[in-house]
Amino acid sequence: MATNLGHDGAVALIEDGQLVFSLEAEKDSNDRYAPLSNLDVIQGIGELDGIPDTICVSGWWARDHEEFLNGSRVNAGYLGITDANTIVGSKRFLKHDVRYFSSTHERAHILCAFGMSPIPKGTPCYALVWEGSIGAFYSLDSDLKITKIGEPLTSPGNRYALLYGLADPSFPKDGNFPRPSDAGKLMALASFSTRSVPTMEEGNLMRFLLGGTYRKLSDYDELSIAPHLNAGLEDPEFRNFAGIYSDAIFDTFLNFAKANLTEKRPLIISGGCGLNCDWNTKWRNSGCFTDVFVPPVANDSGAAIGTAIDAQLKFTGEPKITWDVYSGLGFRMDSAPSPARYEIVPVNSADVADFLASGLILGWVNGRYEIGPRALGNRSILAAPFKHSTTARLNQIKRRESFRPVAPVCLSEDSKMLFGCDQESPHMLYTYRVATEALEAITHANGSARVQTVTAESNPPLYELLLAFKARTGYGVLCNTSLNFNGKGAMNGMSDLDKYATENGLDGFVVEGVAYLSRDSRSAMSYLAGASRP
Repeated sequence: MATNLGHDGAVALIEDGQLVFSLEAEKDSNDRYAPLSNLDVIQGIGELDGIPDTICVSGWWARDHEEFLNGSRVNAGYLGITDANTIVGSKRFLKHDVRYFSSTHERAHILCAFGMSPIPKGTPCYALVWEGSIGAFYSLDSDLKITKIGEPLTSPGNRYALLYGLADPSFPKDGNFPRPSDAGKLMALASFSTRSVPTMEEGNLMRFLLGGTYRKLSDYDELSIAPHLNAGLEDPEFRNFAGIYSDAIFDTFLNFAKANLTEKRPLIISGGCGLNCDWNTKWRNSGCFTDVFVPPVANDSGAAIGTAIDAQLKFTGEPKITWDVYSGLGFRMDSAPSPARYEIVPVNSADVADFLASGLILGWVNGRYEIGPRALGNRSILAAPFKHSTTARLNQIKRRESFRPVAPVCLSEDSKMLFGCDQESPHMLYTYRVATEALEAITHANGSARVQTVTAESNPPLYELLLAFKARTGYGVLCNTSLNFNGKGAMNGMSDLDKYATENGLDGFVVEGVAYLSRDSRSAMSYLAGASRP
């Protein structure tokens, strides 16, 4: 059993080389990016069948800056990539002696990506860890010896997200770090960019932001006259610069890779920047690597899994695990929604497809929740993909900015025709060009979409729903966005789902084959009355 106590906290269990579960602190409507709490640890222990062989602790957590950098007798610390950067000992657990293991946060990122990748054991590869603090390439040899090749740019994640705060009047310009959610918002804004060359003033600002060590905005001597200062997030020239800046960060790493990664090998990517779908696509299309793999837990939610993989490597010599992205916890039926508020009916895939085709926007709950931050069809809001007005309504329901895109979930067999996606994309980590004007709701400003492909094996209920929707509309595609309160992780209980539907204006929700259609929704009641039926 392994824990990541810090940012994006999680408890994970690997048993006989298989990921049994990963319980993430932000899930179940807790604060996004939350550290692990005592209750989370207790819940993780409650999922155990017996005494674990080894208890593992990631190096993220520290009591002070010195321990953060260098670790302690029980905490391996943040940085370090060799076997010497691990701690092996013993602890008492429920009156039993068990092994104790800690490795650094840096190693956890690398081992998570390699252990979850399809790259066979013994295959040399490159690793890229880019996140808030680390921005480095590594070489992994056939014996899994990790060598750091170089760090093209320190703190790429923090530098990237900080630009959002420049234009946002609500962000304090002397703030030491960007807000955790700003990176994802800037990724959305960068897609609106229509020019590729910075102005002279933007060039000066960019040299400050990307030069030397990471600094806060107030350190910029010309901040008072900086372009886009407090311009607002709707400003088109700021959006242009967001794209230019995003490209400059990527190109810094790409140019380093071309100069220093001289062998053609696979690349594994980890760290929060691994959630930037545009960058992942550029790596895949760069021609520098034989293949590219990004785990769905590229951010710190994978640190517990990576630490457990590192422990498995230490004690068994095996760095690989089998895993399923739906390895969270099951849904809690902790309340019974009132028939006074909902029309409650058992449904099949064809029924739900008809709801969605008729314009209803529904919560969709199935099985265990997804690991990582992306909604992948078990804790989702689903809608028809055809109208811009659907995107606008989804953003209103989610109470988020109007510029945020909505991703498509698509039948795997249709993804090449509709998106030019010629390989599986099960974890929504790459962008593709939308090949038809029919799918307005999932097409971003630059004509791209973050596609999730689904097969009968990867998610049978969602696959059946997509088949039924295709039979009903001609398209095996749906809008898919996360089922969560604003600022919270995905919900995992009926009481929260009931509250969300009531407060946020869902037309209803479907949980394990039962539909709850809101009596407060005109669309749902009109449908039930037959007005919306074909």
